[in-house]
Amino acid sequence: MFHPKGPSFVELMRQGLSSVERGYDLLAPKFDYTPFRTPDDVLKASVEQAGPPGSVASALDVCCGTGAAMRHLRALCHERVVGVDLSQGMLDEARQRLADAPGSAALEWVRGDALELPWREEFELVTSFGAFGHIPEEDEPRLVESIHRVLKPGGRFLFVTGKEPSRLRPGYWMAKAFNAAMRVRNAVWDPPFVMYYLTFLLPRARALLETRGFHVEVRRDALPEKYARHGLCVVLATRQ
Repeated sequence: MFHPKGPSFVELMRQGLSSVERGYDLLAPKFDYTPFRTPDDVLKASVEQAGPPGSVASALDVCCGTGAAMRHLRALCHERVVGVDLSQGMLDEARQRLADAPGSAALEWVRGDALELPWREEFELVTSFGAFGHIPEEDEPRLVESIHRVLKPGGRFLFVTGKEPSRLRPGYWMAKAFNAAMRVRNAVWDPPFVMYYLTFLLPRARALLETRGFHVEVRRDALPEKYARHGLCVVLATRQ
């Protein structure tokens, strides 16, 4: 499905009936051949918003998956780049795929929960791409608090989001239908698999960050036009 090297329909069904952790362990070897991986041109354009190569000491990529963003972050950083993910399978793939990543920053991989990050004021930059659908809306304040805690004062949280799409667009109703089906699945099947669309969007994301004391800058022209025309933008939230 999606790509000759990607997962089959049966493999995706098996993933969807597992926990988030186990599901991504199963999907890890083929994840980069699915549309769930954030495109490289989005990652490149986003990371460029944080500064020129070598201008950041340390960065943390939350829900790093197979390390796609870390490849770009390594060139940005001159000390360390850490990836944290719930799935050990994804971390193992990241370790292999980044063996030849350009840059001199030390690479580290940590298995952990985005809502309970185990650092305090250690990073100048935190990023997260394509992961907010795994955070229930009621846990988004905990995510913001977790990221605030690991950033140094003046550190920045960089991510991509957008506004809720128009209800006149078919994609809006497809996303809502998927979310409804996922809620039914989680009500009748254990363990739950948390994956929803249209999450951590503006203006809610901005309000949550500002409530916690971040200064929020929305860069609407940072991404290639094919993404910007669909309302996607880069957000830089600076810890005060």
